[in-house]
Amino acid sequence: MTPARGFPAFGARPGRRGRSWWARAFVAALEDAALDAGVLRRGRRFAGSGRLGPVTIAPGRVSAVADDPDDGLVETIVRIAELDDADWDRVLGRLAAEAGHLAALLDGEIPRAFVTAADAAGVALLPGVGDLESECDCPDVGDPCTHSAALCYQTSWLLDADPLVLLLLRGRSADELLGAPVTVDPPADDPLERPVPAAEARAAPVPPLPVTPAPRPTTPIALPDPPGMPPDALTRLAARAAGLAAALLAAVDP
Repeated sequence: MTPARGFPAFGARPGRRGRSWWARAFVAALEDAALDAGVLRRGRRFAGSGRLGPVTIAPGRVSAVADDPDDGLVETIVRIAELDDADWDRVLGRLAAEAGHLAALLDGEIPRAFVTAADAAGVALLPGVGDLESECDCPDVGDPCTHSAALCYQTSWLLDADPLVLLLLRGRSADELLGAPVTVDPPADDPLERPVPAAEARAAPVPPLPVTPAPRPTTPIALPDPPGMPPDALTRLAARAAGLAAALLAAVDP
């Protein structure tokens, strides 16, 4: 079971959206689905008020307890669908195909090319309109309410600091990504197929390039001489060109 991660409560700070492109995309899924712009404004203010408690990120959900002056302590939850095993196989395939993607994730970046490649494989990593669903103990009946909107804004701040939060919300931790098996397609005449851990694949030495074989001597081909040229001139020129080519190949051969 994928473990949850806990994050300390944010202190009072100006409410804002996320700054990275992926954090803003996460917030856009909330804002584009909201029917009341006033709820979003109140949500941003509440996110920066210091009244939202520690945030817990788990597969499929983010939760916190809000200390509301009017409603008291209320638990608020925002849910997002987890990816299934087939989806993760496609995501891991994209990571294996481009080593720089995983390196960027571990370095605190989400490459647009990685998200685009996952989309092309039929897997949406970032939520779209309607993909975020919330519930809260407060009496507000809207979705989102002020508290769940505030939680989404704070989640975008967490995404700014650590994009792996997005993958955890979708169902996998960083440790699971690093140790997940990646299926390597065997050649058509090779019946063996073995799942290879991603860490092992990255650590495998690069095989040396094949040695260029020594040029083989060839028998000159007799070519017909064009009118006006000395006898065998074209054949001699072809033989000379072949010899120069063989010498050049021998010079660059390791």
